[in-house]
Amino acid sequence: MARVKTYTGTAIEISFDLKRCIHARNCFLKLPQVFDPSQRPWVNPDAAPAEEVAAMIRTCPSGALGFKRLDQGLDEAPTPINRAAVLENGPLAVQGDLKINGVAETRATLCRCGMTKNPPHCDYSHVEAAFTASGEQRQEAENTLESLDGPLEIVAFQDGPLQAKGCLEITTGTGHRITQTKTAYLCRCGHSKNKPFCDGSHKEAGFKMPSARI
Repeated sequence: MARVKTYTGTAIEISFDLKRCIHARNCFLKLPQVFDPSQRPWVNPDAAPAEEVAAMIRTCPSGALGFKRLDQGLDEAPTPINRAAVLENGPLAVQGDLKINGVAETRATLCRCGMTKNPPHCDYSHVEAAFTASGEQRQEAENTLESLDGPLEIVAFQDGPLQAKGCLEITTGTGHRITQTKTAYLCRCGHSKNKPFCDGSHKEAGFKMPSARI
């Protein structure tokens, strides 16, 4: 089966990457007439107005769902704030003007349990591994950058952390600010004692993970 499947309608084309799906179920809960896993095919692009479909897809945190407008509608643009949200017992949900390992994206969920088979992206392995890590880390002192947009480059180091370079707000899973920064090293081994930040624990743990899926 192809890694990315496409479903073409009259006004919008929907793409789906199963390996990046974290089963947030936004699609089914918000537009069940378009996204129904009990049906085959499970995606019906013409079952709702294209603008509604596009709006829903923008809420898919992992980027597993994408779209291309076939009418005069606008394709997806980066959000005006680069954000990394620390999800409870789960991945980092990032959004903005992203470049992840050199690939331009607007939404992604990045593994922080150290178990993914699709690095650096989350593939839901944290559930099987019973990964436990709070999404409500300590909040730092108030600080602000002049802007939170612009290019944000994320690089996964082999056997090491994620490096984020560019304006970024890191938040708890519920949206409270942890910090704003222009450079951050974020744990992806699952062993840091200062999550979501790397503290070098990957070395002691003997963490082995390529920068991207081979």
